[in-house]
Amino acid sequence: MSNDSFSKVTTQSWFSRIMESIKGIVVGLLLFLIAFPVLFWNEGRAIKTAQGLEEGASAVVSLEPDKVQVAMDKKLVHIIGEAKTDEQLNDAAFNVTVNAVALRRSVEMFQWEEQQKSETREKLGGGTETITTYSYNKTWSSQAIDSSRFEKTAGHANPGAMKHESLTRRASLVTLGAYKLSPALINKMDNYEPLPLDQALFEALPDGLRAQSKLDGQFFFIGAAPSSPEIGDTRVSFQIVKPGVVSVIAQQFGNSFEPYTTKTKTKIELLYTGTHSAAAMFESELAANAMLTWILRLVGLVMMFIGLTMVFRPISVVASVVPFIGSVFRMGTSIIAGGISLVLSLVTIAIGWIFYRPLIGILLLVVAAAIIAGVITLVRKKKAIAQTADA
Repeated sequence: MSNDSFSKVTTQSWFSRIMESIKGIVVGLLLFLIAFPVLFWNEGRAIKTAQGLEEGASAVVSLEPDKVQVAMDKKLVHIIGEAKTDEQLNDAAFNVTVNAVALRRSVEMFQWEEQQKSETREKLGGGTETITTYSYNKTWSSQAIDSSRFEKTAGHANPGAMKHESLTRRASLVTLGAYKLSPALINKMDNYEPLPLDQALFEALPDGLRAQSKLDGQFFFIGAAPSSPEIGDTRVSFQIVKPGVVSVIAQQFGNSFEPYTTKTKTKIELLYTGTHSAAAMFESELAANAMLTWILRLVGLVMMFIGLTMVFRPISVVASVVPFIGSVFRMGTSIIAGGISLVLSLVTIAIGWIFYRPLIGILLLVVAAAIIAGVITLVRKKKAIAQTADA
């Protein structure tokens, strides 16, 4: 733990917790209800995207980049070649000029940051006591940190704004053989690598800036001593995207490209760095779509679970007059909320699949029904065992 830290103790009464939990019911219900359209929409999005990518994979034609094939205009094409540009990108503030597809200036400022860690414990009678520890450290940050929001502002003041801002410049004309890359495809070239800084680049800095700067490895350090930075000191580095081999899948539009729209309204405009076959690129996109689908399913499930937990929270708060009993109720309501969320998520996903792909949707409904039946059977068995023991 940092030596520059302090702790603050706050308490909340049982009645205040009850009122807060009752207010939370509204938010919980909203989260719970919103989860349903999120899950349903996600299934439709996933299926349509997969179908669109499959359509693209069957329609794409691989071409050589050296000549524009007029007959392929408005068709989905796959081209591998070297992306080139003659443009010299310039960062006027630092007099940095380089031939590249993209030039990025990364700026960091040495600042105070506040970290907090809280620990809450229930007290007899239903109230809570929260101990919050605030610690302060100096760090390099690419964003201005507002120190006026710190719990302890004295001795932790940050400058109001960055002395210099990060920025990115991109070439407006990048060619791929006889073709020109569209702005959207140029933006997809993001394989940045550090631009080596040397004495020549340092000497090229504007006089006023050079006088207050030092060359420190891969940084222009603006301050007194790079080894002992002070609050407000700045360091600047640069990264570039060099011309190089790329693989493109998009709709040919004259001697350039535009998004290809499938029957399911999926837009295809891909650029991968390096040499990649059309099949490999579509496989990668399908895998990314599947990953996004599972992430959004989890988001929907968590929304539903948190929503139900908030709805059930007044029960555990009322029971927390005795902390142990409150913990038991909290665990019980969490298990119930988890079970309900899992079943309803499966049902919602199944309905989505029934709407778009009936066979798999029906299978998911069967799985959800089996889970419900299993839970009911388990509860009945436990009741039967308890009744036998009492007899």
